[in-house]
Amino acid sequence: MSSRLSPSRYRRKLIPGALAAAMAAAVLSPGQAAAAETCSVDYQIANQWNSGFTGNVTLTNEGSAPITDWTVGWTFADGQQITNGWSADITQSGADVTAAAPSWASDVPAGSSVSFGFNASHSGTNTVPTSFTVNGEPCGGSDPENQAPEVSLTAPADGSSFLTGESIELTADASDADGSISSVEFSADGTVLGSDDTAPYSFTWDGAEVGSYSLTATATDDAGATTESSPVAVEVLSEPTVEALPSSLSVRQGESATFDVSLSSQPSSDVTATVARSGGSSDLTVSGGSSLTFTSSNWDTAQEVTVASADNGGDLASATFTISADGYESATVDVSEIDASTSDYEAAFLEQYEKIKDPASGYFREFGDLLVPYHSVETLIVEAPDYGHSTTSEAYSYYLWLEATYGRVTGDWQPFNDAWASMEEFIIPGSADQPTNSSYDPSSPATYIPEHTTVDGYPSALDDSVEVGEDPLADELSSTYGTDEVYGMHWLLDVDNIYGYGFCGDGTDDAPAYINTFQRGSQESVWETVPHPSCDTFDHGGENGYLDLFTDDDSYSEQWRYTNAPDADARAVQVAYMAQQWASEQGNSAAISDAIANAAKMGDYLRYAMYDKYFKEITGDCTSASSCPAGSGKNSSHYLMSWYYAWGGALESAEYPWAWRIGGSSAHQGYQNPMAAYALSEVDALQPQSPTAVDDWSTSMDRQLEFLQWLQSSEGGIAGGATNSWEGSYADPPADVEASQFYGMYYDWQPVWHDPPSNNWFGFQIWDIERVAQLYYETGDSRAQQILDNWVPWAMDNTTVGTDGDFQVPSDLEWSGQPDNWDGTYTGNPDLHVEVVSHGQDVGVTAGLAKTLLYYAAASGDSDARTMGEELLDALLANKDSLGVAVEETRGDYDRFDDEVYIPEGFSGTMPNGDPIEPGSTFTSIRSFYEDDPQWSKVQDYLNGGDEPTFTYHRFWAQTDVATAFAVHDELFG
Repeated sequence: MSSRLSPSRYRRKLIPGALAAAMAAAVLSPGQAAAAETCSVDYQIANQWNSGFTGNVTLTNEGSAPITDWTVGWTFADGQQITNGWSADITQSGADVTAAAPSWASDVPAGSSVSFGFNASHSGTNTVPTSFTVNGEPCGGSDPENQAPEVSLTAPADGSSFLTGESIELTADASDADGSISSVEFSADGTVLGSDDTAPYSFTWDGAEVGSYSLTATATDDAGATTESSPVAVEVLSEPTVEALPSSLSVRQGESATFDVSLSSQPSSDVTATVARSGGSSDLTVSGGSSLTFTSSNWDTAQEVTVASADNGGDLASATFTISADGYESATVDVSEIDASTSDYEAAFLEQYEKIKDPASGYFREFGDLLVPYHSVETLIVEAPDYGHSTTSEAYSYYLWLEATYGRVTGDWQPFNDAWASMEEFIIPGSADQPTNSSYDPSSPATYIPEHTTVDGYPSALDDSVEVGEDPLADELSSTYGTDEVYGMHWLLDVDNIYGYGFCGDGTDDAPAYINTFQRGSQESVWETVPHPSCDTFDHGGENGYLDLFTDDDSYSEQWRYTNAPDADARAVQVAYMAQQWASEQGNSAAISDAIANAAKMGDYLRYAMYDKYFKEITGDCTSASSCPAGSGKNSSHYLMSWYYAWGGALESAEYPWAWRIGGSSAHQGYQNPMAAYALSEVDALQPQSPTAVDDWSTSMDRQLEFLQWLQSSEGGIAGGATNSWEGSYADPPADVEASQFYGMYYDWQPVWHDPPSNNWFGFQIWDIERVAQLYYETGDSRAQQILDNWVPWAMDNTTVGTDGDFQVPSDLEWSGQPDNWDGTYTGNPDLHVEVVSHGQDVGVTAGLAKTLLYYAAASGDSDARTMGEELLDALLANKDSLGVAVEETRGDYDRFDDEVYIPEGFSGTMPNGDPIEPGSTFTSIRSFYEDDPQWSKVQDYLNGGDEPTFTYHRFWAQTDVATAFAVHDELFG
């Protein structure tokens, strides 16, 4: 998939200079010393129990002069909290601890030591701090210019399993660019196992007890600087296990289904696994693979077991099958019959659903009773998210879609409600995440800051001389819902807290953590981003956290900020519409009424996406920031789905709190969702409560359909979009662009971002046109039909389906010309053209194309569209694997792992793991954890001059699109 960026451009309200300076000064360390102390700090866990521990700390002066009025500082990594201390005045702020000298021992003479202790709480992991400051400077007498060492844990592999009594070999690579490595220390869950001071660095861990562990290696260089590696997860088992996937299975009465079996560890001799029904109905039997032989060479290669259902027409049955092998812990698979009349595609949906929801598949992380979807099962993947185990609001909207479809098929709506609960818990910021909204002034929403066409234009200066418009929504929303908070998803979560920001940047292991990446204009690709916390407390990054990478100001203050990706919220509303229709048909509408009401509420706030970024009037002659007039009322609304809206403010600690909100000036065709607009304006259960919301969404539905007609090329493809702010700074557009307008907005063939051009990916055609096709099916709208009548033949002409699972759908597009000036009538746009320049096998895009063709066929009766839709579904089925549906893909763009990330001169900081952020940093150098990824060797070989690497990816959104495509056929055609 091409990079789908979501470039949020957060802008804080401008603070009076003196106040801002005071806030910035508050982050300086107390007792800051002029130079590093020559010292060492010894931190020991003296005693530990389930919820607490005792720590002892010794500071030794290894220099020739006394250390006076000493303070020792460190940062806890796992949320530990000091409860009491002795022999020092110990205070804690967030994760940061400071121990100050008592009056009776304020100095440490040369060659002497002082000790102090404390009790603290912990909740499981209790990582030992390895980096300390004394009087505000690194302890160890290290040169301030000293570069920290690099270290990676090379063995065991991430996800490895071992048996009790088995030796676990830990090995690490470590180097120091400006010195040498003194030692490498190996730890499990923060407890030191041992160390090695000679390369190659290794340690043998014996006696590990049953359980799951996080292993790390910490390198110390000759100047005392330390670096901890990315963690590696391993599991110690009481005995080897049989592994079965999936763990639950559906089979039609009278037919059969399969699951896969393998072993967790290598046997010394042949092992026979037997499969037998251990409970449930005798209508279900093993018809193939009842006895499987695994050898020392094929133990981890999956073998297939077939379960058959009796064709007896009785009640639907279920049974449990147990897979046993001598010396291995057994596995079970639950099998349930489904009705014999169940269509092939409904059965395929259930099979795909079971794979996605199987915990062993790895699509989700569990947090108590709630699930959070990953972007992909695999961790090494870079596209819009820069890491596979982050997640997006997009993924959440697909999670809702998956569960709504499951509710239609089974009548069980609890999973849908659970998905909405997870969304509210984890990706819709709560009260603690957006604390100062009450300080927001709708008459002055945000301070203007121009965007730049290249990354090196940043940081960009705030300009309070530019007049901004009024926010017409804030008071209405606050009055309607009794709160100043915004109810919308933030677009990006670090699910595993791989970056280490934790809650509000406090560095704890709290996960998921709100983060962001894109913030520097249209040219900033994912490869050129600097990940940063959505709540910037200046604990990470540079002196001002990450703010001065993006904005140029006299001073900075700690703040929070979030960005909404409107296509995801709109998709959530679209899915809520489908769920409401399906549940009502079943008589189950009461089961999901709370979620449906919240979807209407989300749609109410989603109207911020309809507004110019700074609420400037949309006039058709915005040619400079100063001349583009400030909007009033709703004359700053374009009624389209822009690329983002955002909101933020000061942290609660601010003496004078403030908050801001912005809309989005650029509208991309791929984000339009007339289906959601229809639901929010025409369906009683989904109409928002605010007085003007229904009218706004009614206007938006018409405007979105007109927008797509205006952008439709002569071939049928939909061109990029339009903007009210040329180049993000209300610049004067070229004359030919100015001549092609849509309700006062300028045509832009690549709105929002340019690397790669934003409308070159065929997937954006699918995401938009599928909604148009569903609208046509649901309502018979003639405008939707006209768009589809032109688009569908073009897409089909550029799609081929062969045999044995071979298929090709459009991938990259090229655009030329521009649309005619919009006067309310589609002209055919004879001067606007699209060419398909490459094809591919993106399974998510293919599934979306199949759905589009099926909706169109059901509404229009086009048999050719239905046939191709079914052929595409069958091609997807032919590419099944144990985790879903996938094909191998080549990632030539991975040579960009070495891309330099622009860091302005004068900026110096670190990521939470110690990776330096400085001029010359690269994508990988500020994400050094990637070098520990199990698949990193493929990338490294490529960077060293080898072949382009290949991967088989299981993206959550794509696998859900596949599942729901099967279900759409069943819904439309049975």
